[in-house]
Amino acid sequence: MELRDCINFLLSASQNKVFKYFSKLLEDCGVTPAQYGVLNCLWKEGQLSPKQIGEMVYLEASTVSGILDKMQKLALIERSIDPSNRRNILVRATHKSEAIRDEVEAVTSKMNNKILQNLSDRDTEVLKRALEVIIKSDLT
Repeated sequence: MELRDCINFLLSASQNKVFKYFSKLLEDCGVTPAQYGVLNCLWKEGQLSPKQIGEMVYLEASTVSGILDKMQKLALIERSIDPSNRRNILVRATHKSEAIRDEVEAVTSKMNNKILQNLSDRDTEVLKRALEVIIKSDLT
């Protein structure tokens, strides 16, 4: 099989390229692409459990825990005990992360525009739908 016919290679190579570009753009904001994913969830939903965050960004609990640890050290999030169930932890964005929200969202728009600049609006929508189908597929 040719590499250009291997979907894993195509997805990995394109994701690597996008990740490097996005990481560079986010440097000035002081966050990583993974941290952006978490913040985006919190900005939209308010308080969430680590499990809910993991489900929203398609990451394992241990990965989310590591991301949250780093974000807490950077004062981007706060963790608290869920008053309705003391076994649960709740995560929320801090004022510090709210203060960078507009800048981070602008950087994300810039990244999307750059990455998708050579695709038509129709091709962009087809790509997004195809990627969503792959993400939601049961590949176990």
